[in-house]
Amino acid sequence: MTQDHTAGPTAAPENPAPWRPSRTVAVVLAGGTGTRLGLGIPKQLLKIAGKPIIEHTLAVFEAAPEIDEIVVLMATGHVADAQQIVDKAGFRKVTKVIEGGDTRNATTRIALDAVGEGDCNILFHDAVRPLVSGRIVRECVNALWTYSAVDVAIPSADTIVQVDEDDCITDIPVRSSLRRGQTPQAFRSGTIREAYRLAEGDPHFAATDDCGVVLRYLPGTPIKVIDGSDENIKVTHPVDVHLADKLFQLAAAQAPRVTDERSYTEELTGRTIVVFGGSYGIGHDLAELARRYGAQVFPFSRSSTGTHVERAEDVEAALKTAFEATGRIDHVVVTAGILEKGALAEMDQDTMDRVLQVNFVGPVIVARQSLPYLQQTKGQLLLYTSSSYTRGRARYALYSSTKAALVNLTQALSDEWAEFGVRVNCVNPERTATPMRTKAFGEEPEHTLLAAETVARSSLDVLISDLTGQVIDVRRAPGEVPAQPGPARAERDASLADAG
Repeated sequence: MTQDHTAGPTAAPENPAPWRPSRTVAVVLAGGTGTRLGLGIPKQLLKIAGKPIIEHTLAVFEAAPEIDEIVVLMATGHVADAQQIVDKAGFRKVTKVIEGGDTRNATTRIALDAVGEGDCNILFHDAVRPLVSGRIVRECVNALWTYSAVDVAIPSADTIVQVDEDDCITDIPVRSSLRRGQTPQAFRSGTIREAYRLAEGDPHFAATDDCGVVLRYLPGTPIKVIDGSDENIKVTHPVDVHLADKLFQLAAAQAPRVTDERSYTEELTGRTIVVFGGSYGIGHDLAELARRYGAQVFPFSRSSTGTHVERAEDVEAALKTAFEATGRIDHVVVTAGILEKGALAEMDQDTMDRVLQVNFVGPVIVARQSLPYLQQTKGQLLLYTSSSYTRGRARYALYSSTKAALVNLTQALSDEWAEFGVRVNCVNPERTATPMRTKAFGEEPEHTLLAAETVARSSLDVLISDLTGQVIDVRRAPGEVPAQPGPARAERDASLADAG
């Protein structure tokens, strides 16, 4: 449908009064029944990445500072299920969980009644788009200061064809002018109310979404389109469940950048940080940086302190040492790891055991032993993965598979430990200039590697952030060349490359 921008009786005045909404309400539309997925429950109640889809969706709006209130419109017969999810998750912004209508448009009308009178911003979002981003929510709300209707869409990567009743092509629209619609769709409350008021008088009224109602019944109203994202998929078909689950696994956050050096000092002074694997590479650089900003740092490793992360008694002794010295443990960091190359069929049993024990069993032991200390400080456990976690690499199968396991461990523990106020995150640096990497791969062009100190600084950013359950990508800035250690440190690091 082509929008007519000709001014008419419903067009906005040339100099409208400034928009002054009283609040911004997110309306989560959860009326689907899951028929196309072949489920016995509504698709929004299906679990993805360990939580019901609707819980993931609500969490985005709960965390968005632009959103003041959330109203949930649930499928008939399942309001109690949705309310239980809201209560268990502790979503404070959700004010109503009510039954939706038989159609999308009927549900919108119910939602408008639930929101009530008064000028406000209203965002309508499909509950089964759980990967909507905070950026999209923010841009929708910001656009309402200028426009009274806002849609979210992405360019079409495919050629769109129009067909007749015999499935023969009748037209091929120019792809550059086409977009694929997503949600949320955002409106000034008066605009969407007026569009539906006019629609009620049309006996032939039918629309697939709310922007379509504004487009048809308020033709003088510009509808702003902001960029959506490829990840903001709608879970409709069985394959979508698997795609969404994988997208949650691979979702990477960016560490909030701290530009003011004083912020590091304010956040880290007096804190106690325990680093397992702190004798060289990323662990060593992180320890040095944290000390510079006032933290009390306790590095442990096989070479420097005789600490083996795969031995529970060693980990227990290390944590006890730090706690007895300072009376607290705020952060526990595990950078210890082993990278052994070679075909799995040719690897001896001792090497396999060592890789599995150090790379995975060790972090599990550290996690278990650290929890009582981190509960006291509402602290954080920080683990490290590798880009190989997304797909196993030939000739270092055990290394890449253990790194994938650490991502799952991070995501699982962040949920388990949320009730204790303990955060768990995982840093995913790209190829980094460390002695362990040099030992495994030999000399590589400097411009292709990330500096260990860059990863260490990003790790500090994560430690002082509120993130949890996140895989944080650290990438090399254009033109960055790793700093070269002096001869003495280079010799020492080479000797420690397999020490962890």
